[in-house]
Amino acid sequence: MPEGDTVYRAARRLDAALAGATVTRFELRVPQLATADLRGEMVHDVVSRGKHLLHRIGSWTLHTHLKMEGEWHVYRRGERWHAPAFRARAIIGATAPDGLEWETVGFDLADIRLVPTEDEDQLVGYLGPDPLTDSWDPEEAARRLAADTRAVHVAVQDQRNIAGFGNEYANEILFVRGVLPTTPANETDAAAIVDLGARMIRANRNRSGRTFTGDARAGRSTWVYRREGRPCRRCGTLILGGSLGADPTRERIVFWCPTCQR
Repeated sequence: MPEGDTVYRAARRLDAALAGATVTRFELRVPQLATADLRGEMVHDVVSRGKHLLHRIGSWTLHTHLKMEGEWHVYRRGERWHAPAFRARAIIGATAPDGLEWETVGFDLADIRLVPTEDEDQLVGYLGPDPLTDSWDPEEAARRLAADTRAVHVAVQDQRNIAGFGNEYANEILFVRGVLPTTPANETDAAAIVDLGARMIRANRNRSGRTFTGDARAGRSTWVYRREGRPCRRCGTLILGGSLGADPTRERIVFWCPTCQR
């Protein structure tokens, strides 16, 4: 599932191929942007902000969001794509300063927008601090989380509090901290939750396989996530499952150990 670490790795791959390159092909396969053309412009960089990707090209920023299914692929020009063309929503071809020709393709992308870079904050300015950026501010993230009266499982995933944490991180953070997911966020040790979450996502940012237990083998990488009905790795109690959300349309699956999390 794309969370902040997945998007961070995607940005790193895209930036390695495109930064400093000149755009030779630019296609956005969404009706409202179908005529946009940035050929001839230089790619300055590609960065992540939480779960958002930003291509800065010339004086423009291309914003994309992976949501649940989206992904960006990087190919050498002429290389066969690993997904069907009908799923492509964005294509950027570019020639690097060393002459290498690249083609990056965004499949199943959501929320594609193109804005002047000076207006970038209109798209991502609402986000809370991101632990994978140089501007990470743990005190501000803790302040926002501590002011939230909703269930902590919901509050941790609110991108306005902390940018980058999704459902898997929320479940695993709360297990390790021993916090019941339904506990109001303002009744928890917000600073400790923020610190643990930041250490987790930083440890995973360069891994192709995410792990929270330190064991990357299949079926061993999580403490509680998707382990309903299985024994807790700490105490042996059966893991419980349910759903929580800010409202009925945004519910997410939640897992917890009724002994370790109180």
